[in-house]
Amino acid sequence: MSAQAASEAAVAGLSAGDYINHHLHHWQVGSGFWTVNLDTIGYSLLLGIVGCFVMWRVAVRMSSGVPGRLQAAVEFLVEMVDTQAKGIVRNEESRRFVAPLALVLFVWITLLNAMDLLPVDLLPSAWQAARGDHGAYMRVVPTADLSATMAMSLTVLLISLYYNVKIKGLGGWLHELFTAPFGNHVLLYPFNFMMQLIEFVAKTVSHGMRLFGNMYAGELVFLLIALMGGAFFSAVGIPLTIGHIVAGTFWAIFHILIILLQAFVFMMLALVYVGQAHDSH
Repeated sequence: MSAQAASEAAVAGLSAGDYINHHLHHWQVGSGFWTVNLDTIGYSLLLGIVGCFVMWRVAVRMSSGVPGRLQAAVEFLVEMVDTQAKGIVRNEESRRFVAPLALVLFVWITLLNAMDLLPVDLLPSAWQAARGDHGAYMRVVPTADLSATMAMSLTVLLISLYYNVKIKGLGGWLHELFTAPFGNHVLLYPFNFMMQLIEFVAKTVSHGMRLFGNMYAGELVFLLIALMGGAFFSAVGIPLTIGHIVAGTFWAIFHILIILLQAFVFMMLALVYVGQAHDSH
């Protein structure tokens, strides 16, 4: 639904709330617990492939001479991630896997977040036109889907658990679960285990919720701007599409910082949690 179509629908009886609810509904199959958000999966895979392709092209065209702008940007990014990984994960063998993982997280999440910069009606309108169904649903920001961000945080949790066992051994990690943080005493074992369990759950939930909450809020702001900006410019005689773009541009400039910051924070927390798996209490 374009901005013009949104205005016409509002005149026909579709409220602003209906417009926002429509844009916040996923293209889904299944029901209940087994509901699958196909738009989230599709855009995540597509942008993952795009990110891998760009990084691969830079790698195969790497020059020892004066680098181009893209090569310089990638080199800066790789060096930045490697520096952060060295400061957090002391084990050199672990860093061979963890540093590239952190780089993938940063690039992938940045691309997913950047979908928020597209006009809110652009891809949904194209999707509805392709299907010939003006009621078709389509969301384009995968990180504004809780299932996507929680899947990422759960993956980080599994990697952290793997390194806990690899570095400390299964027996050493189980011993730590029951003896930290309060001490090695049989009466304290239940309390230690509960605290460890709460820590793992809290870190995982907050890791995914932080990214989701910020991107979901940004998506809502863009939808409100599409409505309010379009309505304002329409009232003064400027086409709704132009009003939408002008009003959204100011928020988009600020939102670029949020896009990069949230990708960086998620990456850094992943490094911290994996780094903690290497530490003994």
